[in-house]
Amino acid sequence: MNQRYRGYLIDLDGTLFRGREVIEGGLSLIMGLEKRGIPYLYLTNNASRRPEQVAERLQAFGYPAQPEQVVTSAQATAHWMRERFHRPAVYAIGEEGLQEALREAGCTFSEQQPDAVVMGIDRSYSYEKMKTACLAIRAGARFIGTNGDLALPTDEGLLPGNGSLIAGVAAATGTQPVLIGKPERPIMDFALERLGTAPEETLVVGDNLMTDIQAGVNAGIDTLLVFSGVTTPAEYRQATIQATHTCDDLREWEYL
Repeated sequence: MNQRYRGYLIDLDGTLFRGREVIEGGLSLIMGLEKRGIPYLYLTNNASRRPEQVAERLQAFGYPAQPEQVVTSAQATAHWMRERFHRPAVYAIGEEGLQEALREAGCTFSEQQPDAVVMGIDRSYSYEKMKTACLAIRAGARFIGTNGDLALPTDEGLLPGNGSLIAGVAAATGTQPVLIGKPERPIMDFALERLGTAPEETLVVGDNLMTDIQAGVNAGIDTLLVFSGVTTPAEYRQATIQATHTCDDLREWEYL
């Protein structure tokens, strides 16, 4: 395991597990970090779950996960909101993870003249919610998205992600949102602050070239692309984005 890195930011789906199946290389990586006492955080664009729920899912796969080791795009969004608006009134479209993160950050919820519209994945999304969001944005509310993932990988296949919901509101209002999650800078800056390491001594580990690896590039952090999930070696060879390191299995990282 490369000794130059003093902290790790690690993706979940496709890196540590695939659907309902644990990825053994991911388990090997985490156990190696635990053995060496190297700090790491689990970094996810999923804004629907609370950190406790994410940790519980990881624990079910055998990972030694605690809620304080989880960074979600909902938490990063709430932090970004608090830093810029202090205690804003928000119209929030999203599930439990986003609602709780915003509440803990001191946001109040309002459909009437909110300071911002915040959108995360919402599987009960409706025309009424879209209408309220659009009217608020046209009236001057800031438009914020937890992440821009167009598709959401599930056991059923690729389903519409938050980026698909956001695209409709953006088209209807003519306003592009501020995006917080990977590959954007805000979530990476928040994660580094939580981890306590500098960019040059940190490694981002993930399976998705367009989110995980691009996030590292955007934040000036070295990256490790593992071919266990979204991005294939053939796709990588054709890509303009380049990772610092690549491997087929995270167990190889011991020897890179």
